Amino acid sequence: MPASLLVPSILASDHADLTAGALLVESLQLPWLHIDIMDGHFVPNLTFGPQTVAALRKHSSLFFDVHLMLDQPQRFVEPFAKAGANQISIHVEPEYDHATTLAAIRALGCKCGIVLNPGTPAAAVEPLLAQVDLVLVMTVQPGFGGQVFRHDMLPKIAQLDLWRANRGLSFRLEVDGGVDLATGPACRAAGADTFVVGTAFFSAPDPAAVARATAAW
Repeated sequence: MPASLLVPSILASDHADLTAGALLVESLQLPWLHIDIMDGHFVPNLTFGPQTVAALRKHSSLFFDVHLMLDQPQRFVEPFAKAGANQISIHVEPEYDHATTLAAIRALGCKCGIVLNPGTPAAAVEPLLAQVDLVLVMTVQPGFGGQVFRHDMLPKIAQLDLWRANRGLSFRLEVDGGVDLATGPACRAAGADTFVVGTAFFSAPDPAAVARATAAW
């Protein structure tokens, strides 16, 4: 199993000073930053566009883990790649050509990921596992930060980890939603190795302590 990786989510930082949030992550020597892109259709919220990613890129050398929560992600992979994304993850639920879109992401020089909502079975992404660098299991219904972690997602994580091991695949297995110092270890035990943490990181009295704790998972 890959080493544990804490990925702070910029969605939970101060939106009036996103650069400060990114610089905090860098100061703790955490290599990745998670950036949630929401369109108000696929999920009931609006967040950032390519311009925000491009603006952050000017101030940060972090690995930008960009999560597209969009009805038509295939239309936006190129703008986000050009804006400075290092990895672009797309949802399996909308109807579009997933395999072609993943290939397009890779052709643009980015790593690619596939994402499952809580109600989507692991089998929905099984045909794509050999094509991706990351599988993201949503452990809340996406749309808003600060939700309660869903423990019923742990078997899904375990299934994906089992397929990864049995097929000799190397994708990272990421979890996002309600992940904190209490729920993260359960995800790790199920097979996750990449932990998106938003509120529990940016609202913590000591984010450095959160980083130290997660390094031990």
